[in-house]
Amino acid sequence: MENEQHDGLARRRVLSLLTLTVPAVALSGAIAGGAEAAAARGGAVPFRKGKALLGSYLSLRGRTLTESLALRRRQLGREQRIVHRYYPWSGYAPLAEPEVPASAVLMVSWDGTTHKRITSGRSDKNIALMANRLAGMKRPIMLRWAWEMNGNWFAWDGAHNGKKPSGYIRSWRRIHRIFSEEGATNVAWVWAPNWNSGPDVSWNRFENYYPGDDYVDWVGVSGYNFSKESPRTLFSPIVSAYGKRKPIVLAETAAIGHGKGTKAPWIRKLSTYVKETPSVGAVVWFDTDRQKGTSRNFRPDSDAEALAAYRRMARSTRFSG
Repeated sequence: MENEQHDGLARRRVLSLLTLTVPAVALSGAIAGGAEAAAARGGAVPFRKGKALLGSYLSLRGRTLTESLALRRRQLGREQRIVHRYYPWSGYAPLAEPEVPASAVLMVSWDGTTHKRITSGRSDKNIALMANRLAGMKRPIMLRWAWEMNGNWFAWDGAHNGKKPSGYIRSWRRIHRIFSEEGATNVAWVWAPNWNSGPDVSWNRFENYYPGDDYVDWVGVSGYNFSKESPRTLFSPIVSAYGKRKPIVLAETAAIGHGKGTKAPWIRKLSTYVKETPSVGAVVWFDTDRQKGTSRNFRPDSDAEALAAYRRMARSTRFSG
């Protein structure tokens, strides 16, 4: 199931074409930057108990990001509090994200590479460049570097690096140090495994990749209902392991339909699960109808009942972060 899931997801990056001379977007007044925010639980993107941030990765067929944001604003009667973007490891380090509203947190999922290329120091300049660019945006950013490391579908996972999760930890800590040296204090660090491991063996358990509390601000998780899994099945292991120490972000989630009328009930279950799980501080929907190589539709507005369920969730107090 994991391979089927990620053959498509690994090809999902849809990068905006940016002019690198665009001025940096102002830091949102709703989320403080600098030392005060860094000292809060959640780092530069503080966790607020009982108030989950709700946002999405938006890539809708035939629409720009700006147009997609406007559509969701009309449908939901509210703004996205997180806007999720994917960046490649090298060759793309923007100075700004002009389509992302100043009131939103930018979540960047930044590709990794092999552990050796990082731990050897060969990638230090590339890391410093990204650190400088993100720092220069002067806005709160959730950085999800090298996610789903407990899978077997990315160059940075344990399966492609000698089955040694320790290399991932050394890589994370090196990147974290360089970002600190470059003054990227507006970045909150999101460590985000997949909900289950592939292969599901002892050396590849998600906890073996954890860089340590001093290097992580948020713990994330990816999980979809591809085999009709419930939100509790997908997210409870991560919440149980880290929820008392770190705020949790459901960094990639969405429902696909398993027949008529099946998506709305899953959205209602997700809403209930988050309401019952106080450590969840953010939910980021994978909102697209154009996953390359598949016919899957992750959009919450794929049918009227699903949109109504999503709207109720989005407008509830629990999701008012």
